[in-house]
Amino acid sequence: MGNKGNKCNNCGKGVMYGHNVSHSKRRTPRVFKPNLHVARLNVNGQTAKLRLCTKCLRMIKRSMALPTEAQTAAVAALA
Repeated sequence: MGNKGNKCNNCGKGVMYGHNVSHSKRRTPRVFKPNLHVARLNVNGQTAKLRLCTKCLRMIKRSMALPTEAQTAAVAALA
């Protein structure tokens, strides 16, 4: 399908559909897209390019501030 590129590689957050609602309550279709960023991460000793939503990116950055044992556990959770 066309939306495969609009998914987070970690959590699977993707496109949602809904409506714009005007003041007169007239509904027109719209698309809610996830806030994705391309990040290069070290996964199992190899560098991989991943498309991550901002929530997952923040979670990974927070886990990198922890000691090295927790770093490896966080990166292993991605794979």
